[in-house]
Amino acid sequence: MTSAPDIESRLSACPACIAAPAAQDIARRGMASPDLMLSLPQVHCAACITDVEAALLGVEGVRDARVNLTLKRVAVRAEGVTPDILVGVLGAIGVEAHELDPDLLQATEADRQGRDYLMRIGVAGFAMMNIMLLSVAVWSGAGEATRDMFHWISAAIAFPTVIFAGQPFFASAYRALKGRRLGMDVPISLAILLASGMSLYETIHSGRHAYYDAAVMLIFFLLVGRYLDYRSRAVARSAAEELAALEVPRAFVWRDGVEVELPVADLRVGDHLHLRAGGRLAADGVIIEGRSDMDRSLLTGESLPVSVGPGAVLSAGEVNLTGPLTVRLTAVGRDSSLHRMAQLVAAAESARTKYTTLAERATRAYTPLVHLLALSAFGGWLWASGDLRLALNIAASVLIITCPCALGLAVPAVVTAASGRLFRQGLLVKDGSALERLAEVDTVVFDKTGTLTTGLPEPADLEGLGETAGGVALALAAGSSHPLSQALAGALAARGTMPAALDDLREVSGCGVEARYRGRIVRLGRADWVGAEGEGTWLCLGEGRVHRVRYRDRLREGAAEAVAALQDLGLSVRLLSGDTVPAVAALAERLGIADWQAAARPEDKARILADLASGGHPALMVGDGLNDTIALAQAHVSISPASALDAARTASDIVLLGRSLAPVAQAVVTARNARARIKQNFVISIGYNLVAVPLALCGLATPLAAALAMSASSITVSLNSLRMK
Repeated sequence: MTSAPDIESRLSACPACIAAPAAQDIARRGMASPDLMLSLPQVHCAACITDVEAALLGVEGVRDARVNLTLKRVAVRAEGVTPDILVGVLGAIGVEAHELDPDLLQATEADRQGRDYLMRIGVAGFAMMNIMLLSVAVWSGAGEATRDMFHWISAAIAFPTVIFAGQPFFASAYRALKGRRLGMDVPISLAILLASGMSLYETIHSGRHAYYDAAVMLIFFLLVGRYLDYRSRAVARSAAEELAALEVPRAFVWRDGVEVELPVADLRVGDHLHLRAGGRLAADGVIIEGRSDMDRSLLTGESLPVSVGPGAVLSAGEVNLTGPLTVRLTAVGRDSSLHRMAQLVAAAESARTKYTTLAERATRAYTPLVHLLALSAFGGWLWASGDLRLALNIAASVLIITCPCALGLAVPAVVTAASGRLFRQGLLVKDGSALERLAEVDTVVFDKTGTLTTGLPEPADLEGLGETAGGVALALAAGSSHPLSQALAGALAARGTMPAALDDLREVSGCGVEARYRGRIVRLGRADWVGAEGEGTWLCLGEGRVHRVRYRDRLREGAAEAVAALQDLGLSVRLLSGDTVPAVAALAERLGIADWQAAARPEDKARILADLASGGHPALMVGDGLNDTIALAQAHVSISPASALDAARTASDIVLLGRSLAPVAQAVVTARNARARIKQNFVISIGYNLVAVPLALCGLATPLAAALAMSASSITVSLNSLRMK
């Protein structure tokens, strides 16, 4: 079995693999009807797949295990194996795992749309090149018989290509007309059909010119634009689905004096649930027996575990750290706080999808104008010349030359180039409209725990502990599974402290750890338990001698630089955290953030972001926990670290791949540059139309010349977009 250091080095060595196509191909292996499903938020590469699957297959009773790297999950077929066993096995090799409910996760289909676009692009490109070769012979002065033969061969290539490759435009145009509206695909489809129909008419009547190459060329460039747009807009699965799946699928409850394991769906209000140490709570409830420490960091943002006892109110999703608890359930299923949070996330995501991009706003005015120009050209030339064929020819030229190909490329080409640049800087853009929205923000809202800080407690002021107290503290902390004790043990060991020799070491649930040292009882834990006053962790050496151990959150790499750089860009920086006032105040002062708020619940964060938006201050939200998912979905645009929980990464528009926060400020600069480049592309597109459209209206451009002009404008827009790199 691979050791924890080995896999940790692999995980940290390849953060960019989170988007690697090769790794995604490996991850597409599926499994029908898995018995168990685990979330693996830290897996990043093919080596992680091998290690996880090998570890799970080594467990007796596991028949099969398949990791999906794209979704960061592992599906397991097993008999007589509990999720706790599998989570423990993965934890032993350094892989964090959480149980998911497979019944709440929809089956994710393979990326068919992207492959479909690529296939149609290949067909259109191949046909376009062959038709152009035949056209060269016609232009070179081929005789009438040869010309007609080449036209018929071109028709045989073009019509199947138009029917197959043009299907996305035809289907979209049909849906638009059926819904009594005009979309961008309506003039596109008309231009393709007119060019193809006129070409067939000319071929049947042995005409000198046919424009099959124009129709196929038009489809090719438009498909390229569509594919770029699709790639830039690909959004991951719903965050609400991931949140719901985090609800524990099974729980232990007391029924008729006997402990039984039941599905969460069978839980009832009033049931007495047995929550073991290390377990995640399946529903909301109140403690009626037992003391422990609860990890609420993912739900509330509190960086330190909270000591709880009888009468304490708990929420679904909290993790029990130390001692067993008996909890009376007060809300289950759809009434639980975790499920309500999922509903709020879904609502926020739906509201944000109403954002209209620059291209969409331009299309609303552009599409009716194209139809009006083509219709005017057809009516005017038919009235002036009485020649139906000439009028149709000029109308087709107007439709082709005004076809919004350059407009369709203006945004996705820039987004693709900018996304590539950001990826090299350590940022993965998931939503194509995210860059446009990021360029509009004037406020940045940061979460604290796990975002500006690492989420790991760091003991402070250890110099105050002498050699004896330090040795006792190290020996006590090493015997506890509490996160604060583990952090203290690591810090003292790193300072070279030697552990003291203790007897009768034991951990007291919800209180701390105690032992006997030189005949005296020594303790490390809660203040009231060791005989002290005040919050935090205390060390008691007996006979009233106590020492306070203070903790603070460790700053994330690049946090100070990111905050300073964003403020230099003229952005207002705010700190919203669910942590306590002293912890938030200390961090805000440390980073120079004047506007901060502590003890903020998920609903509070979402409300504040909504207030900012309604007040004309579009905000960027940067967060990582379950308590941030509503705010991440509510914000104008959002970023989460790759170390964040799956649900938070899913709700965000951009994922920070590395450990440093410094690229956040670079992302704002790149987004502003991208917006400027998009506007330049619109100017190029509009300028091209101002020159080309009058020529087409005057009958000075054939459909082929119109297609060449359209292609030239598209290439110009693409080259301008590539300057983003």
